[in-house]
Formats: sequence, C-alpha cells, structure tokens
Amino acid sequence: MTKRAFYTDSLNQFLTKAPTEISGEISSQHTQTIQYQATRAWLAEIEILQSQLKTLINETAAIFFEFMIPRMGRRADVILTYHGLIFVLEFKIGSSDFYLADKRQAHGYALDLKNFHRGSHNKCIIPILVASESPDNSINITLAKDHVAETVCISKNQISETVLLATKQFAHPPFDDKQWASSGYLPTPTIIEAAQALYANHEVSDIARSEADTQNLGETNRQLLELIRRARTYHKKIICFVTGVPGAGKTLVGLNIASTHSNPNEKEYSVFLSGNAPLVSVLQEALAQDRHIRTNEKICDARRHTEQFIQNIHKFRDDALDGKKPPEQVAIFDEAQRAWDAKQASKFMQQKRNQPDFNKSEPEYLIEVMDRHEEWAVIVALIGGGQEIHTGEAGLAGWLAALEERYKLWEIYTSKELLKGEYVSEGVSKEALIKAHNLTSLHLATSMRSFRAEHLSSFTHFLVSGSNSQAYAVNRTLFESFPIKVTRDLKTAKQWLRNKTRATESMGMIASSNGIRLKASGIFVKNKIEPRDWFLKPPEDIRSASFLEDVATEFDIQGLELDWCLVAWDADYRFQAGKFQHWQFKGSKWQKRISEESQKHLVNAYRVLLTRARQGMVIFIPKGDENDMTRLPSFYEGTYQYLLKCGIETI
Repeated sequence: MTKRAFYTDSLNQFLTKAPTEISGEISSQHTQTIQYQATRAWLAEIEILQSQLKTLINETAAIFFEFMIPRMGRRADVILTYHGLIFVLEFKIGSSDFYLADKRQAHGYALDLKNFHRGSHNKCIIPILVASESPDNSINITLAKDHVAETVCISKNQISETVLLATKQFAHPPFDDKQWASSGYLPTPTIIEAAQALYANHEVSDIARSEADTQNLGETNRQLLELIRRARTYHKKIICFVTGVPGAGKTLVGLNIASTHSNPNEKEYSVFLSGNAPLVSVLQEALAQDRHIRTNEKICDARRHTEQFIQNIHKFRDDALDGKKPPEQVAIFDEAQRAWDAKQASKFMQQKRNQPDFNKSEPEYLIEVMDRHEEWAVIVALIGGGQEIHTGEAGLAGWLAALEERYKLWEIYTSKELLKGEYVSEGVSKEALIKAHNLTSLHLATSMRSFRAEHLSSFTHFLVSGSNSQAYAVNRTLFESFPIKVTRDLKTAKQWLRNKTRATESMGMIASSNGIRLKASGIFVKNKIEPRDWFLKPPEDIRSASFLEDVATEFDIQGLELDWCLVAWDADYRFQAGKFQHWQFKGSKWQKRISEESQKHLVNAYRVLLTRARQGMVIFIPKGDENDMTRLPSFYEGTYQYLLKCGIETI
C-alpha cells in the first residue's frame, strides 16, 4: 500500500519543528524527481500554516501533508483534523485568483474522502482553497446534506479564522487521527482515473474498491506475472483467458500488466490492445495529459509515449502485415471475445487493406503475430460477456479453434468460470478446453464499477428483459444510494443532472445509436463526437459531456463511465402489449428487427447505456406527437409506464 501521507504529525509537534525539517521529510517520501518550485511551495505552505495555526494548539489536532485521495490517485496538499472536523487545504502559492478548476479540485478531494475513505463517512469535511496573494475575503461555509462543504476561498491570513468559525458553526466530537488516517479505502476509480494512477506507478491496492477487491485483483495480477515469468524462463508460449463479472476490473488488470511488465532497458515491452476505438483514444489522451502535467514533458512527446503503451488492436494488426515480429512479447487483448470472425476479418482486410489472400479470423491472425517470437510470448485475453453490440464477432470459440487447429504448442490457462453463463459462446465445450490449466485466480468475481450501486447490473438485466417485478425488487435496494428517475421533459432531466453533479463529478447525455427520432427533441445521435474531448474537456467547454449538448451512443461510451447520466430512450426499444419490441429506423420509417442477432444487439445497446452511470441517472422518454407518424405517443407511453412499474420515480 502506498504511504497515505508524506508527512504526519500532531498539530502541536508540527508547530515546534523547523520548516526545512518538515520539507525535507516530505521530499524524502516523494518518488519522482523533486523540482525546485515544488520544494519552495512546500516551504511556503509550512511557514503560512505555522504562522496561522500557532493560536490553535490542541491535543487532538493533527496535520497531514500530501495526503492520498483514493479515487483520483492524487494527493491533497494539506489535511488538518481539528475539533472533530476535517479541513482539506489546497494552496496556490503566488496566485491572487481563485480559478473554477481549482475550486472543483478541492471540492472533489473532499467528496472523494467522504465517499471512499471509511473513516470519513460520518465526518464533516470542509475544503479550503488558499491563494497566497489574494486579499482577504468574506468567509461563508455552507454544508450540503452529506456534510461536505462547498469550497471556501480565502487568503493566507484567514486560515485560523476559517477553522475557528467552522468549529463554532458545526459541533462534532473529536476523533483519533491515527485511526482515522489508517482506516480502509473504498475507492472505485473510473477506468480513466485507474489508468492514470497505474501509469503514475500507483499500486493496484491503492485504487481497488475494498480489501476483498484488492486481494482478488492482486492475486490475478500476481498469477499473470508469474505466468509471464514462466514463459520467459522456460521459453514457453502461453495464452491466459481472464474472465470477470461486469465491472470487476478486467481492463484494470490488463492495464496494470501492460504498465508493470515493461522494461525498455532490456528490450522487453508489453502492450494493451483494444478494438474499442473511443476507449483507446480517451485513455491515450488522458495518460498523455497526466504525463505532461507530472513531468513537464511536451504534450506531443507524452502522446507518442502513451500511444505505445495503449494501442488500437487494428493498428497492431495492420503493423504486422509485413511479416515481422512485433516489439512486444506480452500482448493484452481487451474484450477479446469481440475479435472478428474469419468472414468479417477477411472481408475487411481484402477490401480495406488490399490483402486479397487474407482468410483468417482475427484471433487466428493475432496468435500468429505473437507466435513469430521464437523464444517466448504471452497473450492475455480479457473475456467479457453480455454486451455484444457489433456484428461479426468471433467470440471465445474463435480463439479456441485457432489454438486447436494451428497452435497446439501454446499452453492455455483459464478458470472454470470460462465455461459458465455468459462467457460461453456457440461452439465452445469442455472438450475444447481439455488441455487447459485451470487457475481460480483468473476469474474476477466482485464488481467494483459503482460504489453506490452494487446491484445495478442486476437491475438493468431485469429491466431490459421485461421483468418489471424483479427489477422493482432490486430497485428498492438502490433507492437511496443510487437515484434513478424518469421524466418526459428534457429540460427537467438536464436540470436534475446539473443539480446532482458536484465538483469534479462528470455527467453526460447518452442514447441508442438508432435513436433517430430523438432528433425532434434536440438530441442528434448521428452527430459525430470526438470521445476524448467529450470525456476529458472541462464542463465549461461546449465539446464536453458535462455541457449536455452532444450525445454519446453505446459505441462511444462502452467501456467508459460517467458519474451521472441522462439516458434518452427512443422508440427503437419500446414496451408494448406486455413485452419489449425491437425496431430500427431506416429511411423515413420504423421497421421491425427480424434476426435474433439484431435484436440481441439492440438489447445490449440499452444494457450498455443503463450501466454507464456511477452515482445515478435520469431517463428521458419523449411524449411523442400525434401528427408525426414516426413519433406517435403510443410508441413511448408503454415504455414510460413500464419504467414506473420497475419502481423508477418520475420528476
């Protein structure tokens, strides 16, 4: 476990020590190259606090510098515990202004402590932004229902005044600072935050949701690293199939292996590969921006570095057409069951890549590429299920067939869960895995997607399958911790989202890619978005998700998440006559979906949309228009009434 704070002391002891002594202790804990400006900033913060807090001598008060904030993988400048209150102080040394992004950062730290740090669940937390050159400001401390205040913006001369005012306004019993600091973390990072934390050399245990998840993820990672060591030591070629329940951290495991097993000095490389183009684009840019901030490296250089660590699987495939072996001896394939079958892969390669003789499935070709390494190679195939939204996917059977027919010398490792439930695809049997080695640790059994909604995936399963009574029962367990609302008015939906979202929390509008008639409500699913802008730009940028103008579809958001979602529901998946009907809009009218595959893709599109929120969502159902044959009220009313029967309240 990474050290919680770089410097910890009682307030009384802190006030007696020399600033250079404290600064030196902070610097000694820092794992990266300390720059002159950082050291000067710490000294300035220490001197300001010693001057301001000298009148607040208290036997139970404590101070922490560079305290780790679990979900973000960041560290707060200073945390002060005083008279039962927690003060999160962020300093902007040399600044006279209070920028919106800095306010959000301080508020976000406070919210993440409240939500993800066990000892802080029942505490009052007050974020404070200190601009060292700012004039004095009026001090106003406003608590929300969860006892987390809005960010208080003050000058360096108002710290003591603010602390004393808060202790007068909010009476809380004192607590043991050591016990508080060491209480367990319950973080559930977004995949973006998790990737950034791993890329910055944080441990999996720092960003897993609980001790159980840490053990599960840690055990899986240790097992995979041991298999990589075995392949390298004994000159083996190994493929590992890693399964997990939705949101269990399969992608996190893959990113961790790719980041930890990379040693350029010995020319050993790993690569994380995904066919999910939006996910790859967003992660590459998020890591590049994070690297740029942490190292001051030029953004263009940072992008080149992260594009080697995470790649689009199709780029990896195309780069190997020259017949050479790839530089990476460890390849991690995310959502490996979605690799193309022979028909889809051959059609694409022949028509789009000028490869007239190409006649392989994507799994067969990808194994062939890694098999070019003469001494050893490892493939980690991350296998999910239940959210297929593309045609021409080979499934698990495509990988096993290639191994059986052409690559019999590859050792296969999997868990017994691979042959259970949604992981099984057509053509897979026990006989296909008769040579496989079973390892329990290659299955992730605990979902950590949403800290507020342990049963969201179950609720969604029952909802999209038309089981309103079962959905209602599960929704009762979500009611308080994960609000789900429905409305017929888009403005009401957007305002609900804005009222719920605080600090650095994200929000966005999502809809089915075939929700064509949402256009009448001002939602244009055919407008192309740039995923990395939509996910990463600040809320005030018109391109960002939080601006609530551009809508993302299931193809844009699959594998990614937002804290709060507005799900726009069109007539493509409508509830009528006691069951769901499957439609698609072609030309100028709705047509029924006939094939089972097409119907399954539609159901899974809504399954994806309804599981993207981490903290809550609102569903918008249009009212329709009697004068528009493509938006008749009857197309929507049944769905609205069905959602009410599922226990979703209207606003």
